[in-house]
Amino acid sequence: MCDTFALRRDGAVWFAKNSDREPDEQQLIEHHPAVRGDGARTLRCTYVDIEQVPVRRAILLSRPQWMWGAEMGVNDAGVAIGNEAVFSTSVMKKGEALLGMDLVRLGLERASNAGEAVDVIIDLLARYGQGGPAGHRDKGFRYDNSFLVADADAIFVLETAGRDWAVKRVEDGWSISNAYTLGKDHDRASAPDVDFKAAHEAFAMPRLASAAARRASTFEFAASVAAPVSFARLAEQLRTHASGDGFSKGSNRDVCMHASGPLRPHASTASMIVRLASGVTPAIAFTGTPQPCVSLFKPAFFDRSIETSFPPALFAQGAQTLHRAKADEAFRSVIRASIAEAEFAIFSAIDAGALDDAERVAKEWMKTWLPANSRSSVS
Repeated sequence: MCDTFALRRDGAVWFAKNSDREPDEQQLIEHHPAVRGDGARTLRCTYVDIEQVPVRRAILLSRPQWMWGAEMGVNDAGVAIGNEAVFSTSVMKKGEALLGMDLVRLGLERASNAGEAVDVIIDLLARYGQGGPAGHRDKGFRYDNSFLVADADAIFVLETAGRDWAVKRVEDGWSISNAYTLGKDHDRASAPDVDFKAAHEAFAMPRLASAAARRASTFEFAASVAAPVSFARLAEQLRTHASGDGFSKGSNRDVCMHASGPLRPHASTASMIVRLASGVTPAIAFTGTPQPCVSLFKPAFFDRSIETSFPPALFAQGAQTLHRAKADEAFRSVIRASIAEAEFAIFSAIDAGALDDAERVAKEWMKTWLPANSRSSVS
């Protein structure tokens, strides 16, 4: 499961996502530099080989460690993409093709604006298809994908079912969850006159996942939040629980999803917020740790090492902190207060362009609140 939303206010586009996956599935925050003149003919994605391209953008990603693709990310041209599992009647039941996460990364590597990224994904979908085991441990978990794609000038929703697709450009805001949102109101589609949702959506899974309730929460925020928007306001939305505090009275209606038993097997294992403005380097923050309600958003930059804020052991450290928070209500209150204080300083520093200060505050918080010794991977 997942939730992604984007909105335009005060001349900037804001983009945010919670990545909901199996709770012990490590996500890595990675920087991949730009490439010029690559002579490789093919590229190995998670399961399949595709044609490589010689020129690729620099990218920052949140990537599940077992796959090539990414849950979400942004490139150095200021394009942000996130995907959602959607459950179509034409999902590939056997075999392997491109995963939706592969398509996220490929769109970021190969596009210089949001419209180009949409076209890259559509072209690759037509050429190679989508599908294959998409779970870390649950290799029977298969789905098709919807995408939210944005830059400083445009926001697009792209929904797919097998090799079919529909796309819509939206103006002020949109959100996607684990259900289709486009009917006949698309701008273009592989079958122009078809109601895309009615033609492709399966019945059970969107309802079991409470996709409509979560989408209603994020869509209302994206559509109605008043300017000025800020990192703090988006972080607050990503930390939303329908009732309780996530550790108690949790449900599939929570945007900040906590795993609990077979009916709620997924959790929000990583989160991202991006501010996109014309002529300005994207301002980016990732958690890199599970559950945004007990995770710090840390700055990420294209022009410096990200290992200060996102070391290899980060996810495992965050998982240990989460385990303590789950068992100790008083600790939950204290760590959330510490996050609010640190993020005030981090977000203020990002807004002021004081990148060294933002990194310093994040590093100091991590030394105080994350265990010093953790395995660098989660089994």
